[in-house]
Amino acid sequence: MSVWHGDQHKRKDTGGRKRANRKKRRFEKGFFPAETTLGKPKSRTVRKHGGNKKISLLAVNQANISDPSGKTAKVEILRVIKNPANVDYDRRGVITKGTMIATSLGNARVTSRPGQDGIVNAILVPKEEKE
Repeated sequence: MSVWHGDQHKRKDTGGRKRANRKKRRFEKGFFPAETTLGKPKSRTVRKHGGNKKISLLAVNQANISDPSGKTAKVEILRVIKNPANVDYDRRGVITKGTMIATSLGNARVTSRPGQDGIVNAILVPKEEKE
């Protein structure tokens, strides 16, 4: 069963039922989330509207890390620290936008959407000084 983003299943503003006046269309079709995890790099290419392609990362082990000065380096991801998007993702180590990851350069926050963009970009999080 596929994901469908049409609006024919909704009701009218008056609360009445909408009767189907046509079938489902291919451009209304969606797809399940990639749920990128830590591991040997694996991706999936999906054909999108207009013949465009979207790359979904299923597993990844490297990230592009930028520090505040603007210098960027490709480093290995050691582990997933926290995923604020979903408690279940946090437990399973799924990488989405906003996920905190541990790298050799330090902790970083993911700024890209790996399941949508096909790449993991992150920025270094400054270490909080304890008083």
